[in-house]
Amino acid sequence: MSDHWTPFSYLVINLARQIRPGEVTFSGVNFTLPMLACLLAKRACDFHFTYINVAGGVEPKPLKIPHSSSDPAIVEGSPAIFANEDFYDLCARGGIDLVFLGCAQIDAEGRTNVSVIGSWHDPKVRLPGGGGAAVMLPTARRVATWRTEHSPRTLVEKLDFVTAAGNMAAVVTPIAVFQRRRGRLALESWNPAVGLEEVVARTGFKFDASTAKPTAPISERERHALAALDPTGEFAVELRA
Repeated sequence: MSDHWTPFSYLVINLARQIRPGEVTFSGVNFTLPMLACLLAKRACDFHFTYINVAGGVEPKPLKIPHSSSDPAIVEGSPAIFANEDFYDLCARGGIDLVFLGCAQIDAEGRTNVSVIGSWHDPKVRLPGGGGAAVMLPTARRVATWRTEHSPRTLVEKLDFVTAAGNMAAVVTPIAVFQRRRGRLALESWNPAVGLEEVVARTGFKFDASTAKPTAPISERERHALAALDPTGEFAVELRA
């Protein structure tokens, strides 16, 4: 595992860095990257946090990491199993600190679109729909999302459709990490392999970068944890630049 950032390592490690001590953290359906991020944080961080996943696992210890975050393998070693209604109930009661939720588009206010690209009545693309987003984005204490493509069509000035809004806290892409401050996304750090100018050019909305700096390097523990989770590079190859 290289010490230099790749799109895969940048996304997984910087998603893992969103987790705080003592939190209850949830990763949703088909969210392989945050699933890996949670498992990486378990290996690389000194602090405890509780990891729950959409397959029903609570503090799982899988022997093999599956490609689907809904695979029963991700439940292995769990001392308890949660059903879907349990996740939503716990979140609605303020019991989940950090939720990883995916999106197709995100705007500067941290609102997301997973409904349609184009007009609602005549869409170019019909997306899967809100799922848990409309419930969990407003009720989780914090939400983090990611995009494997950093471009003006994914980080947009105006959403084609507002699926969900609420407590978006962070956005991670292969070249940047944004944090939401005073209701708007601001740049926290950028991948040192690219310049700040490139981040600006590839983002569809204006953002504050006054306190931003290059992203901290990969630590030894993070590097070894990621190598252990993906020893043959089968996950990394999916995000090869």
